[in-house]
Amino acid sequence: MVRRRFPPLAVSAFVVALLVAGPVAGVLGHLFTTGTADVLGHLLRTVLAESVWTTALLGLQVTVGAVLVGTGAAWLVTQYEFPGRRWLTWALMLPLAMPAYVAAYAYTDWLQFSGPVQSALRRLTGWGPRDYWFPDIRSLYGAGLLFIAVLYPYVYALARPAFIERSPNLVDAARTLGCSPRAVFWRVALPLARPAMIAGGMLALMETLADYGAVAYFGLPTFTQSLYNAWFNLGDRAAAAQLAAGLLLTVALVVWVERRARGARRFATTAAQPARERVALRGWPAWRATLLCLLPFAAGFALPAALLMRLHLALEGGPRWDAFGHWVAHSVTAGSITAIAAVALALLVAYAGRLYPRRWVRGANMLVGLGYALPGSVIAVGILVPLAWMDNTVDAWMRAHLQVSTGLLLTGSLAALVYAYLVRFLAVSYHGIDAALTRITPAMDQSARSLGATPGETLVRVHVPLLSRSALAAAVLVFVDTVKELPATLVLRPFNFDTLAVVAHNFARDERLAEAALPALAIVLIGLLPALLLARTTDR
Repeated sequence: MVRRRFPPLAVSAFVVALLVAGPVAGVLGHLFTTGTADVLGHLLRTVLAESVWTTALLGLQVTVGAVLVGTGAAWLVTQYEFPGRRWLTWALMLPLAMPAYVAAYAYTDWLQFSGPVQSALRRLTGWGPRDYWFPDIRSLYGAGLLFIAVLYPYVYALARPAFIERSPNLVDAARTLGCSPRAVFWRVALPLARPAMIAGGMLALMETLADYGAVAYFGLPTFTQSLYNAWFNLGDRAAAAQLAAGLLLTVALVVWVERRARGARRFATTAAQPARERVALRGWPAWRATLLCLLPFAAGFALPAALLMRLHLALEGGPRWDAFGHWVAHSVTAGSITAIAAVALALLVAYAGRLYPRRWVRGANMLVGLGYALPGSVIAVGILVPLAWMDNTVDAWMRAHLQVSTGLLLTGSLAALVYAYLVRFLAVSYHGIDAALTRITPAMDQSARSLGATPGETLVRVHVPLLSRSALAAAVLVFVDTVKELPATLVLRPFNFDTLAVVAHNFARDERLAEAALPALAIVLIGLLPALLLARTTDR
């Protein structure tokens, strides 16, 4: 049998990877270009320094806070037995269903001057508006606490398996050397869990850098805000692309610094015996552990959901159910198309890597994972610039040769929006399906080939049935991430194509929080499914 140097399946996977990496190249390609005006210089002289400083402080605050909260909660539920531990194990994952901008709307209404907290305080004390000081939720530190409350599950979800899978022999060795339980945590368990903690912290950091809805609602001058100002208010795409490239390089620099700090250290362990039983807590220590785990769950999910429900029930005249149906239909349509396409493309790329583990195929698979590290605003810039060039080129050619104007064929279309979603979330489906493929023994492929099955038939008749659950889980995760996504949707959505995220943001921006509650609650309810699915997967 002749072995092809470039198999069609591997070439197709490589093309998919290049399409995913295209927006990154589009952004970096504008790094050394100049815009139509000195917009970048104007931003440098006025607001950019403050934006960089605010973004750095916010990112540092969220990263440290998410690591502390997520790691502490993971350690408590894996090592100790206390009241409510079983249901808190999965309840601590639920803040993943709460988008940061949705929590921002709920907390602002609850804590602002005219909200129920300050109103009750004035009634109880008889104070006037100038008689007391109350912390402002719409501040840098308020935003940091908000992001920590909704993003700590990224660290919790990764640190908990790391604590579960550590070797009990290491703990026994540390205890025989005289280490107390606290010393075992700091000197053994924590260093071994460092990669998981750092990975979760990086996810929380990237989500913070990518956020637009919450920081815009709080009025914080972040780097993403400057990017949007350059694009929409000042009308300079080149300057926006340069800012996006700077943000992308910053994320890459942070990842590189962490890898360099890790050095040649290795963190693998072998569990030579079953994990030891959890330590049963009694009295005040037990209830303290319950309280420490209950606080992040309440702050990140339970309280914002209750506040949104309160806002919805207080809405006079009831919601606009006809418009709500359109918002749900648009969100479901975009999410379903993206989920189906993401699973199909991820299956193609992962299967190509399984059959042809060549260097260029492995490199293509690495490119697929780039998108999740990019903010939606960066992806939008990277997509709009080449799409606008293609539309203008086609329109100019049609005008010159056929005297017909084609207008905008791709820019502002549903195809462009789905493309942006795929660039952003294809990595989510790819990693899930690739991990499931590795659990299928290669002997199945060899048996199928020996019976005369082609690679395509082997995929359809052998692997797809075995991958059905993993593919469904990946599709659900991509669907919900798509419904929650705001920055890229604001920029790329077609005319009159409002999704739940866009509508909730627009209502909240106009201070119509009661009307924003229903679409925000719908987003949260949709996000519950993958959060519970992820918690169950971790348990298994």
